[in-house]
This record gives sequence, C-alpha cells and structure tokens, in this order.
Amino acid sequence: MGKRTEFLYMSEPDTIAAGVLDTQRCIDNAEEVFKLLAQGDYLMGGNNHNNHGMYIVFPKETPFPNMPVAGPDRRFVAMPAYLGGRFNICGQKWYGSNAANKKQGLPRSVLMVTLNDKDTGEPLCFMSANLISAARTGAVPGVGARYLARKDSEVLTCVGCGAIGKACMEAIVTAMPSLKKVVCNNHSHEKAVALANYITKTYHIEAVAETNLEKAIRVADIISVAASRTAPLHFNREWIKPGCTILASGPLQCDEALWMDMDIVYDHIGLHHAYVEDAIQSGDKDDYYSGVIGGPIYRLIDAGRKPALDDSTSIGQIILGQKEGRTSDDQIICFVACGMAVFDLGLGYDLYHTALEQGIGTKLLLWESPKQCED
Repeated sequence: MGKRTEFLYMSEPDTIAAGVLDTQRCIDNAEEVFKLLAQGDYLMGGNNHNNHGMYIVFPKETPFPNMPVAGPDRRFVAMPAYLGGRFNICGQKWYGSNAANKKQGLPRSVLMVTLNDKDTGEPLCFMSANLISAARTGAVPGVGARYLARKDSEVLTCVGCGAIGKACMEAIVTAMPSLKKVVCNNHSHEKAVALANYITKTYHIEAVAETNLEKAIRVADIISVAASRTAPLHFNREWIKPGCTILASGPLQCDEALWMDMDIVYDHIGLHHAYVEDAIQSGDKDDYYSGVIGGPIYRLIDAGRKPALDDSTSIGQIILGQKEGRTSDDQIICFVACGMAVFDLGLGYDLYHTALEQGIGTKLLLWESPKQCED
C-alpha cells in the first residue's frame, strides 16, 4: 500500500489565529530569512536561482473571446522557492492580480501559499496568503529600519497608505520606539486620513494626513515608500533631511542629485542581478527598468555612476556583520526591497507549525493511498 497523505488548509481567520498579525514576530522572522539569503541557503526560480517569479502577462488584444486582455495590475504570478536553515522547506506563492477586483469587493491581488515536503513534494499546508504577503512585505522595511535608520529618528513619513503601506508602517513603528510622529501621504487623501486616525488610536503617537508630498517628505527622518505603481512618485534632493533613511518597498523616482547622494542597500543582490538579466533578455532594457523598483539605480550602474551590484551591500551582510550599515548621522540611505517568496515561506512555515501545535486549520485528505502505487 502507498502512503496516506493529508495536508492542512488554513483560511485567513486561521492565519490570524496563528499569529500573522504579530508584527514583532514577523520582523524577527524576516531578519532570519535575510541571514539565510546572505549565506546562500535558499533557492528561487530560474537557472540563476534568483528570479522573482514566473508571470502570465495578458496581451493588449486577442482574437480569442475568452482570453483576458491587459489591464492595470492584471497578471498571474507563480513564485517557487526553497528556504534552508531551520525552515528546510519548499513551496510557492501563487496569485492573480487585477485592479478591477475592488469593484467586486475583492483585494487587488488574491494570494495563496503552498508548503511542500522538500523530498517527496507532498503538500504540507495550503494557506490564505493576503495577510502573510502584507505582513512579510511590512516586516522587510521593519528590518531595514532596525539596522539602517538613526536610533534617534522621530518622524516617519508614509507615502502610500493602503494595506501594504499600513503593514510597513506597523513594522517600522514597532522597530523604532523613538518615533514621535507619523505623516501620512496618499493619492487618495481619505486613506491617508484613515491611516493617521488608526495610528493615533492604536499606537498613541501623533499622526497627521498631508496632501503635499514635498511637505510630507521634508520633515521625515524615515520615509516608507509603498505606493501603487499607478501613482508614480518623484523626490527632489533638497527635500531630504541629512541622515534620512528611505525604505523603498514600492517604486519611486528621484532627481539625479538625490540618487548620487544616497547610499543604496539592497534586500538581496542576487535578485537584482536576476532583474537585470531579465531586462537584457526582454530586448527593451530601458522599458523593463521602468517597471521595477531598482530600475533607476540599474540605469546609473550601467552608466558607471553607481557601484556595481557585486560591489554593493545587502541587508543580510549587515545583519551578519560582514559589511557596515550606517556609518554617520548625516548619511542618506535608501533600502531597496522588491519582495521574494522565501519570506512568504519563512512566515508561512512558522504559522503552519503554530497551527499544528494549537489545532488551528482543517486537515484535508490528498489520498488514502496514491492510485499509481496500487496499479
């Protein structure tokens, strides 16, 4: 007889019960994953083991009546990975995205994470991942703030106040107990007001909504960028205070003076190599650069004006003590974070084991015995 296989299904309420909203836990988990990335104990997609994922991007036109066509944020993405260390797990984040979802009462993206046995391939857990993705995305700049921001930072400016912007804010506030004020800026002012009210009520620190981007930036010791790709941003050098830390979880444009004055710290250099490889293979490198967070920096690297990726610094190297982070109070640092499935796996793994310990979730049967073994 073949082996009985069952797996755990975790709904969104199950992930909440297992601790996905525990911000401190998420930051610590992300820091552990950064160490494994810097040590090389991971795998992601592609021959280079560093690809962000595989995309289905829909055409602008199609002769087939049922085939979807391109639209804002419309795509499907598969993000497979292996994560080593104590996790020792394979898995994948899979999601579909469509800006029109909001008209149907849905998030822009609908995400799931699967955890698999690294040897047999059996599913271990299939879990709702919208909150996992938001929590791990927020936790990454939380780690960035922990290691790169001035310890006396008092003002955080959040550019982008949606679900991801909120998750980033919560992690940064958790990591930086010195903060006394949060300034919220968003394309939709109502969301900025809502986030400011939430911050005041939840964290009992001053929070205000500011419609003018320049005013919001000028007062900041830390800037969290988590705005939609459909709301392009542009920062000028004269807006930025000495010693400011910019945590870029979303795309931004800066004038050349600012890019040149900033020291760049990457989430994982291998990922950015993979982006550049994909840009070259696309046949239109400049257009590809326009669609990724690090694109403006890659252009400067190509022009010989910023250090090559292999001569640059990742946050994991700083955590491990292999390279320095902040070296002066006046240094302006930009932490570039693009998102990787290893973080979904790391957080998902801990939630899965909490669920097993506490009896959370629903066990589902794959088979009593695989039919192929019986034939």
